[in-house]
Amino acid sequence: MLIKDELYGEYKLEHVLEELISSRPVQRLMGVHQGGAGYLVNEKWNVTRYEHSLGVMLLIRKLGGSVEEQIAGLLHDVSHTAFSHVVDGVLENEAEDYHEHIFERVVLESEIPAILKSHHLDYERILFEDSQWTLLEQPAPELCADRLDYTLRDMYRYGYISLGEAHRFLNHLIVVDGQIYISDLQAAEWFVKTYYKEVIDFFMKPLNIFANDSLAKALKRSLEKEIIHLGDLLGKDEEVLMKMWESGDQEVRRLLEKMEHNVRAEENKLDYDIHFKGKIRLIDPSVMINSKLIRASSLSDDVKNSGQKAYEKAKEGVYIKIQ
Repeated sequence: MLIKDELYGEYKLEHVLEELISSRPVQRLMGVHQGGAGYLVNEKWNVTRYEHSLGVMLLIRKLGGSVEEQIAGLLHDVSHTAFSHVVDGVLENEAEDYHEHIFERVVLESEIPAILKSHHLDYERILFEDSQWTLLEQPAPELCADRLDYTLRDMYRYGYISLGEAHRFLNHLIVVDGQIYISDLQAAEWFVKTYYKEVIDFFMKPLNIFANDSLAKALKRSLEKEIIHLGDLLGKDEEVLMKMWESGDQEVRRLLEKMEHNVRAEENKLDYDIHFKGKIRLIDPSVMINSKLIRASSLSDDVKNSGQKAYEKAKEGVYIKIQ
């Protein structure tokens, strides 16, 4: 199987990866939007969990990761529910990790174990012992393939960065002892700036927050009224939406209709309808300087100041007025 990605290039994949990509759990992710309800108010906010999952797999491959780590990367998001993190708002889950709690169950109830067994691979070791995959995941503020891909993919697709900028940055990534670092301070400064465009200018964009808040309320009422059940959220976005619309419930329909109008959402601390405080997301990658790994914030005031501003913004949250 030949696969081509705008960020990472073209690769010929092993048969096991091809089978996994064709599996129902991975194919479902084509219908799950990474930005939650954002696509309902802006059709350009349309990156899917499928694109991101393939991207994480290919970035791990580009950086020299094993086929097993590529499998872990491809499958790391198969348990994301419809509308991604919107469910965390529905369930009032501040850690935004509901998909992690159901990951093992989703995998075990799928054809994934059988596919991996047929290739003589230990699915439990690959998928349930994720601390071994140091390219795939790292705690903030360091880099990892997951964090890198969603930032670069979203920001390129939504017009914040160019493809050329993304490619130049990727050329400065290095791997030391199985972890991702940057070989150039300017590249680190660029990525930090780009990452905060993602988590502040996009994740905390008033219109985006309005859409996710409105949909969370509609989903919550639909669950309470048993129009949908939690298991339905393991379908695709449009399937869940259709079930809610077709219920005929007027309260739920009114909540959904709010997103169909040309709403204006803007920040206003004095007169607001929504106060949103999301997960605090910070980045401070290590840079290789003269064979030593040094935090970018120790080398750059821009990085240090950006991190401080992002922390204060996330801690305070966003006050939004809807018009």
